[in-house]
Amino acid sequence: MHVKIHSADIAGIDAFPVEIEVDVGGGLPGYHLVGLPTTAVSEGRVRVRSALVNSGYDIPARKVTVNLAPAEVKKDTSAFDLPIALAILSGLGIIPKENFEGVLVMGELSLDGHLRPIRGALSVALLAKRLGVHTLIVPKENGPEAALCPSVRVYKGETLSQVEGFFNGTGELQRARAKKQSHENTPIADLQEVHGQEEAKRALCVAAAGGHNILMVGPPGSGKSMLAHRLAPLLPKMTLQEALECTKVHSVAGTLNREGMMHIRPFRSPHHTISTAALLGGGSNPMPGELSLAHNGVLFLDEVLEFRRSALEALRQPLEEKKITISRVKQTVTFPADVMLVLALNPCPCGHLGDSLRTCVCSPGQIARYRNKLSGPLLDRIDIQVEVPRLTYEETRESKNGENTASLREMVEKAREKQKNRFHEISGKEPHIRKNSQMNVTHLKRYCILNDKSEALLHRGVNKLGLSVRAVHRVIKVGRTIADLEGELEIQPQHIGEAIRYRSLDWEQEPEREKKENKKFKNEGWMKCQTHK
Repeated sequence: MHVKIHSADIAGIDAFPVEIEVDVGGGLPGYHLVGLPTTAVSEGRVRVRSALVNSGYDIPARKVTVNLAPAEVKKDTSAFDLPIALAILSGLGIIPKENFEGVLVMGELSLDGHLRPIRGALSVALLAKRLGVHTLIVPKENGPEAALCPSVRVYKGETLSQVEGFFNGTGELQRARAKKQSHENTPIADLQEVHGQEEAKRALCVAAAGGHNILMVGPPGSGKSMLAHRLAPLLPKMTLQEALECTKVHSVAGTLNREGMMHIRPFRSPHHTISTAALLGGGSNPMPGELSLAHNGVLFLDEVLEFRRSALEALRQPLEEKKITISRVKQTVTFPADVMLVLALNPCPCGHLGDSLRTCVCSPGQIARYRNKLSGPLLDRIDIQVEVPRLTYEETRESKNGENTASLREMVEKAREKQKNRFHEISGKEPHIRKNSQMNVTHLKRYCILNDKSEALLHRGVNKLGLSVRAVHRVIKVGRTIADLEGELEIQPQHIGEAIRYRSLDWEQEPEREKKENKKFKNEGWMKCQTHK
């Protein structure tokens, strides 16, 4: 008897339909699985047979042929266990095959017939919506996640026999409901907890307002990690679309907490021993890496110069394109990677170059080799570079810690709202342009017109620092963001001046004979941050 049942597999973060065909007939008893299955799928025959027997079904010795269509696409999920078992029961006459119409089934089986959770339930539910499938059956743990798609009736099953009873009308499955989560009382890391470092805090606000990448340079213990961990709460709350994107990525990666949709922006901080594949994503069956797990959030690389150089250089293209494409012989998948990159590094190998309390013991050659690990092309992609100096004892004991995260986030949200309104006219053609950091050259000419004084200041700064064209564009973008924070329609000289200040490493690379003159240029009144004069 020939039976068809609908299921799905995951490629990247999206699901694609898989039609499972099962033929139960005469001939030598055996189990034949075709359709380019991986080991995880092929081993399912052991789980399926044990689950059927332990669920109380009498399985006669028959020839069972299972085909996974389309046959030319590799299948790699244990979630085919449940639909294959149900199709075999239908082939034996236990379930009418007509009952599978309009239903998509996913679930891994344990040996006793219970259902185990799967990856990518939300992606599968969205696929069911696109296909016009009205009913989706998933394991109990995946119910709240799949129910985030309201256009599909999602039922959660616990055992194979329970799902069989649902199809035969002798039992019921509980309807899954999306969990409503409130994060009003969720504790957040507050910027007010960081003593001093007002210039670094200001730089974080600018970065958050425009979605700019930021690099912090300072000795150990100066507060770089504390500042980085307080950037994500400073960002605006995620929109529904952003929350769905993050939930899909973490669901596919298997890192979702089974509580439904993500509402808090992700913050990822991998160790410096991480491999390139783990950072960017990859593997024989490509999975999201830390870069994609931080999508719509923050990726923090502490002690960045300790990371493999190959891993750092591989970040260059994804940072520009906001996505990472991984190609294999049989498939090519794309993962989203719209992140705010935060880098932290010590000024030298010992960490005390320029420290007011401790003496640096590194030679000039050691410092040069250490700094050269961060290439110019990657540094060009960092919009803001800020120094985080060591605090004095008096500064660490001060009771005044500046504004808290809540008040600063209001400023950031207002600046983001200005950007949303600015880019509304191009949202139809370029919906991905939502913040200043995403502007290209065409947008700069259109939305970042400089007056004569601002243009002259930028020209002077470029000549002093020898900035590349990409770095110049990033200075203009940061200037546009500072103007948005200040509520200004036009980019004023003080905005460009502050943006140029956020090129700390470029200032340090000046020729020695020019440092005295350039130090005066850097510290002129109109170059200082307006908030902290």
